[in-house]
Amino acid sequence: MEKRQQEFSIWYFVAALILILIIQNFLQSPHVESLNYSQFKALVKKGLVADLVIGEATIRGNLKSEALPEIFPPEKLKELGQDPKDAKKAYPFVTVKVSDPDLTAELEEAGISFRGEVSANWLPTVLSWVVPVVLFLFLWNYLFKRMGSGGSMMQVGKSRAKVYIEKKTGVTFADVEGIDEAKDELVEVVEFLKHPEKYQRLGGHIPKGVLLLGPPGTGKTLLARAVAGEAGVAFFSISGSDFVEMFVGVGAARVRDLFAQAVEHAPSIIFIDELDALGKARGMSVLTSHDEREQTLNQLLAEMDGFNPNQGVIIMAATNRPEILDPALLRPGRFDRQVLVDRPDIKGREKILRLHAKKIKLSPTVDLSVLAAKTPGFVGADLANIVNEAALLAARQGKDAVEMTDFDEAIERVIAGLQKKSRVMSAQEKKTVAYHESGHALVAELVPGADPVSKISIIPRGMAALGYTQQLPTEDRYLMTRSELLGRVSVLLGGRVAEEMVFGDVSSGAQNDLQRATEIARTMVTQFGMSEKLGLVSLEGPRTPLFLPIPTHAPKEYSEETARLIDEEVKKIIAQAHAKAREILGSHRSALEELAKLLLEKEVVERPELQAILKVRSIDSAKEKKRQAGGRELEGLEEKKE
Repeated sequence: MEKRQQEFSIWYFVAALILILIIQNFLQSPHVESLNYSQFKALVKKGLVADLVIGEATIRGNLKSEALPEIFPPEKLKELGQDPKDAKKAYPFVTVKVSDPDLTAELEEAGISFRGEVSANWLPTVLSWVVPVVLFLFLWNYLFKRMGSGGSMMQVGKSRAKVYIEKKTGVTFADVEGIDEAKDELVEVVEFLKHPEKYQRLGGHIPKGVLLLGPPGTGKTLLARAVAGEAGVAFFSISGSDFVEMFVGVGAARVRDLFAQAVEHAPSIIFIDELDALGKARGMSVLTSHDEREQTLNQLLAEMDGFNPNQGVIIMAATNRPEILDPALLRPGRFDRQVLVDRPDIKGREKILRLHAKKIKLSPTVDLSVLAAKTPGFVGADLANIVNEAALLAARQGKDAVEMTDFDEAIERVIAGLQKKSRVMSAQEKKTVAYHESGHALVAELVPGADPVSKISIIPRGMAALGYTQQLPTEDRYLMTRSELLGRVSVLLGGRVAEEMVFGDVSSGAQNDLQRATEIARTMVTQFGMSEKLGLVSLEGPRTPLFLPIPTHAPKEYSEETARLIDEEVKKIIAQAHAKAREILGSHRSALEELAKLLLEKEVVERPELQAILKVRSIDSAKEKKRQAGGRELEGLEEKKE
């Protein structure tokens, strides 16, 4: 890299010097005609020169316009664009000085003014060279700063890592909650650095690299900052994108410089955030090949192999896209440990909420365990946002403390978006939404395996939601059975079925429900092997990356006949779920009517009110069945008497 940079600098200065010469010779200086000495003497005798300057080696002056025809023929004058009739115009000339004792007398006789020049003035000459060079240097330095190449032209290959020593990050392991397993792994890394002899006495050595994997917002960077705060060693923090520049070789030079600094300050830690920007697998696509990034990755691999593990340098990295990383990075000897920083469970969410709630004033009625149960799938960043939103809502309303209602509203904002109270719907649209959401809620409460309903609302939220039904699981789930998946599809179709039963027509409000239901059904058939016709096969790879919801459309690896069977099985599952939802709502039609009526009155229905409706209706239904059964028994006794 240094050689390439040196060559670049040399060629740059060569080009700059050529440009300076062009400016001085062709742009700044006027055209000067060169005469031989005999021509000069002839013009002196005729008095056609003026303003002579006799130097040590040359004689300079101006030609009168009458002298031009004697030097140039008419066609040459026309070509040069010079007009002999313009007497006021001066035409500079220069000639070589020849030893001529009679020259002074001839000049005086012809009445030509002249003066001598002992030595040239060096200051204008120096300035004419120095000023342009300084301007070029300043311009070059400014351009490199704008391109982000390390601060100046002499620091192109310097590492841009931020250095933290001891507790300057302001974060320790006490500030990390809800991801205990990952924290324990990194506590051990800190112990490696503080007491290496404890682990080396049996012949072991410190791991070279620790890779933090997990979805966005789970606390990977926070964990790295906590390591910096706890370790008490030099901590070099840099993003993967900081290595890559427009000049090939800059990233590789920065990697070398970073590792050289880390070894110099050992024991130390190097942390590379967003490793996927730098460590993407080589050769994934010819169209997206990037020489600079690949050279930087190769240099990183070489540096990780090059330093001795007992030098006390540990490299840490974080990414949420491990599936695209180069396999050479993940082998033992480079990133020896891969630590999963996953979404917290219900206990972890409660710890995270408790940690962030220390910064705000809580009402005694706030139950953080209930809030943890209401936020399944939320990561640490989401929970921190909810606590902050709740505090802002309470402050906006002038409350003295943050209450449970503020947290509920904050959760709904994150899940469904802001309330759109200004969105005016017609009476018929509002009625359609009420029956639609009532259908979702009743099917969710009555179908086996579905999550219980927490709240039903017909207040518009976000960009497109005209209403929503909030379901909260009773526990964290990691597996789903076939019946539970079918139940979810039935719940998604419940709103559409309610519209069919009540209005005899359907609306466009079920678009998102149909998309999600179809996605679940197709996944059951193609990935989970839950189809009788297709059997125990997985026909499609993962449709999304490991931690990010980015759709990836892989090419089909099955025949058209199999594709037809998949479509048939998906339709069959949707039809079964549709029939189940219709059966449930048909047998609870009165509850559907009462819940929709209550929604139109109150706009928001909580779980206790829904349970009350279902309980009353179930009691009435039981009485009706008992009455019908009693009537049939009485008719039987009368027939026996007869």
